[in-house]
Amino acid sequence: MKFEAVLFDCDGVLVDSEPLTNGVLRDMLAAQGWEMTTAECMRFFVGKAVMDEVAAIEARTGRPVTDAWMAEFRTRRNQTLQDRLEAVPHIHSAVHAIHTGYAGRIACASGADRIKVELQLRKVGLIEYFEGRVFSGHEMPRSKPWPDVYLAAAAALQARPGRCAVVEDTVTGVRAGVAAGATVFGYAPDTSGHVDAQALREAGAAVTFTGMDQLAELLV
Repeated sequence: MKFEAVLFDCDGVLVDSEPLTNGVLRDMLAAQGWEMTTAECMRFFVGKAVMDEVAAIEARTGRPVTDAWMAEFRTRRNQTLQDRLEAVPHIHSAVHAIHTGYAGRIACASGADRIKVELQLRKVGLIEYFEGRVFSGHEMPRSKPWPDVYLAAAAALQARPGRCAVVEDTVTGVRAGVAAGATVFGYAPDTSGHVDAQALREAGAAVTFTGMDQLAELLV
């Protein structure tokens, strides 16, 4: 194989969750006084953990982000994902081929909280490939763009970070993979809400591609 292990981001790479999550977030922020479209919300928040943007939210709304507000956001977000989430096109065949080709040496390394990540993988039927190999930035000293979550995933697979491939779709995530020393493959489909390939390359992606039907050929 070209690498010792393959490490996948979750949101936008395995599941098409960003429009749903940001739709909930947009509505809740509007109620706090920060008006924007879902597309504008995605441009600001995609690739970032909401808990890491508390200061920005409070600056825009003039209101504190309380534990109760965060709990309501997560509850509404999770229900929306449970009801409406879909997998990224062609991801099942890609993950199956890569899982087989690397003898199970794959992991999901997300900046999101574990409950969300595992809910999403179960919802779209991908959990069997990642059971026991899900890593959350919320459980690390630092989340993306710091490399901690990718370093933890590589260590668990007993793979050298410099011999890992990372699959990402945001500038923040690409920077995290590069900081870990991995080779980053940037997913840049020509659809609304995704970062363009040039931005991913500028962040350090070694390769960019537009469809998950191309990924297995790139990696296996």
